[in-house]
Amino acid sequence: MKQQRRLTNKRVLVTGGSSGIGRSLTLQLLAQGAHVVTTARREERLSTLRLPGHLNNQSACYFYKAGDITNPDFRDKLIPYAIDQLGGLDLVITAAGCGAIGSLETMPANTFRSIVNLDLLSCAELVHASLPHLKNGNDPAIVLIGSILGYCPLPLHSAYCAAKAGIISLAGSLRHELTEQGIDVLLATLGPTETEFWDALEMGERPAWSKGKPLSSEATCQIILKALEHRRHEVIPGWRAKAFVLAARHTPWLMRFILSRLTTSAPKTFLK
Repeated sequence: MKQQRRLTNKRVLVTGGSSGIGRSLTLQLLAQGAHVVTTARREERLSTLRLPGHLNNQSACYFYKAGDITNPDFRDKLIPYAIDQLGGLDLVITAAGCGAIGSLETMPANTFRSIVNLDLLSCAELVHASLPHLKNGNDPAIVLIGSILGYCPLPLHSAYCAAKAGIISLAGSLRHELTEQGIDVLLATLGPTETEFWDALEMGERPAWSKGKPLSSEATCQIILKALEHRRHEVIPGWRAKAFVLAARHTPWLMRFILSRLTTSAPKTFLK
């Protein structure tokens, strides 16, 4: 059995680093002495991570490159930039994401495409581009940020649910393919989490029935990094998320009944 993975001096690429899970992971990795390149579209947010108070561990190095991770030209520049700054790559964490609320019928095709592109396709393509470098990494790993909705889709979340179901399958396939190459794959299946997700919807607004108490980004990321250290295949932070996935796996009939009630009670403006 391998020893616990150490994050000190790990060379890490994090997407979605301007807020939420990506930002919290970046800060916690830096606190543990990792060297991080993070990316997001909002450069002003990324630049604030340079503040001395955020770099308590003096051995940590922080770099950023602002851009759209769904843009192939930007991805082609991002990997060489990370390699140039870090001297190699040990961890890739795909934390960028977005969603939309509304029925498939009312959702513009470009909105559906945009969400799947960011939440699934760009993740797969970034991992693909990173693999030649991860193969030469120090105890390398990939962390994919999934969702409990990938196990049990909710009404009005078709694009997001489809993308996160794809992330679950992508993680499973990669795990089999990369085992012999020594690259671990961790799927972080998140439930309600305190992020800016609901403030950045592509369309629609948060349904009233989804307003449960979220787990903080900081607590969620501590759990993710602990699972990475212990070489877990999947981690589901929070008891609510665990209960949801358990019910989806073992009592799908109950989940279908509950979801049918949610659809019935949804605002008509979402369903038309």
